[in-house]
Parts: sequence; structure tokens; C-alpha cells
Amino acid sequence: MSLETVDGFIIDLDGTVYRGAQAIPGAKESIALLRSQGKRMVFLSNRGNISRAMCHQKLLSMGIDVPAEEILLTSTVTARYLQQHHPGSQAWVLGPDGLRDELVLAGIGLAEKPENAEWLVITLHEELTYAELNQAFRAVRNGARIIATNDDKSFPGDDGECIDVGGMIAAIVATAGQEVEVVIGKPSALMAEAALQVLGLPPQQCLVIGDSLGSDIQLGRRAGIRTALVLSGSATRLDAETAAEGPDMVWESLAELQHLLKGKEGIK
Repeated sequence: MSLETVDGFIIDLDGTVYRGAQAIPGAKESIALLRSQGKRMVFLSNRGNISRAMCHQKLLSMGIDVPAEEILLTSTVTARYLQQHHPGSQAWVLGPDGLRDELVLAGIGLAEKPENAEWLVITLHEELTYAELNQAFRAVRNGARIIATNDDKSFPGDDGECIDVGGMIAAIVATAGQEVEVVIGKPSALMAEAALQVLGLPPQQCLVIGDSLGSDIQLGRRAGIRTALVLSGSATRLDAETAAEGPDMVWESLAELQHLLKGKEGIK
């Protein structure tokens, strides 16, 4: 597959650019090469527990300078969704301050107590307490509708796979007896539309690069965007070969992009 017709790159973060607090070898150089060639980029992540400012600082600490406007997290897109479709609504957050920061920046009001919330917003919460879980439960029992930044079951951490938002969702759904109404994260059309809007390009001129068949590759498939699966995260080559709807390309890591940009043949 040639990259001559690709002007926009939709790049995942966890498992693609970094694992935990460490940049994946070759990621920094590939991003720099894309920028030097004038390619447009957006970093599209299912992370909903951090803000764009926090993500920007994390990337900077790895020596990767990405403008905040090129970063799209599910916390960002969730906030925009509530702003556009439910203006003036009050939200209760099951998650850390990064999500709250994005909601406040979008003008979403935070309820003073769970019983007043119209929406319960669920994201990854790595320091979850029983009290916080119970407050979320009370929000739903008192009429709050549920919106989740994503519903991934796990993500690649520093020392292996870690439980993701799916675990938080399951606890609330099982006890409050109410299903999630909206899931923002990849592979939803909401994330694809947000990414294409930032790039200002049609799907045919873009490429999705990510480590997840279920989120990154499916997002591209549904939106008519070509895809490249990297094996630096949770997926294996066997997963790609046996998938009902596999990627257009399979790379060992984002470093493979450098060979393609220099005109060498990639690995399928």
C-alpha cells in the first residue's frame, strides 16, 4: 500500500505511540517525519480520564511535541457531545479530574450532588473508591442517564494489561439496572467525525493507525478510512490474519511508517 495519497493520519496513543509512561521506539521519529513532510495528524485516543493539557504534557515528557489541538481524547469528545446535544445539563463524573476539566472547558455544569445530575459520565478511574462508586450508583437511581467515554475492557499498561472503563460500566449497570445510553469512544462514528473535522480531509485521504482491531481498525472500516494495525500493543499478527474485518496493513510498530514514507515497501 502506497502512502502517496494519504494526507491525514489518525494515530492512536496507548499501545501505538506509548505504553504506560514510555514512548514506543521509533514513534517519536515517525511523528517528526510526518510533520516534516507536511502531513496532517490527529491523535485519537479512547482515554477519557485525562485532559488534553495532561496528555500534551505526557507527550512532551517523552520528547514528543504535539499541539493540544491535534489531540482528541474521549474526554474531549464526550464534553463536546453533551455541549452540542444537551446544553445546560448537569453531570456527575465517575472518574478523575482530567474528565472534569474537559467538561468544564466545554461549559458543562457539574452537579453539586449525585441526586441532581442529569447525566452520569463514566470513564477509567484507577483510584476508584467504594464511596465514589456508590455516588455514581445514586446518580443513576435518581434518574441520571449514563454516558461512557468508551467501553474498552482493557488497555496496555507499563506491566501488562489493565482493566479499563468496561469494569466501571459493569458495576453501575449491574447494580443500578440501567444500560449505558451513549458510548463515545472508538469505533464510534462520533470519534471518526471529530478526527476528520480536525484534519479537514475526506476519509479517502486518511489512514488510521492503531493497536486495536476492535476500536482502531473497526473505526476505519466503518468510516471508509484505510487502516494500519501495529503489533506494539495488545493485538498479534494472528489476530489480524484471523479477523473477520482485518486491517489494510500490519506493522511491527509505528517505526514501520518511516520506511513507507521513504518509499520502501511495508509489511503485510
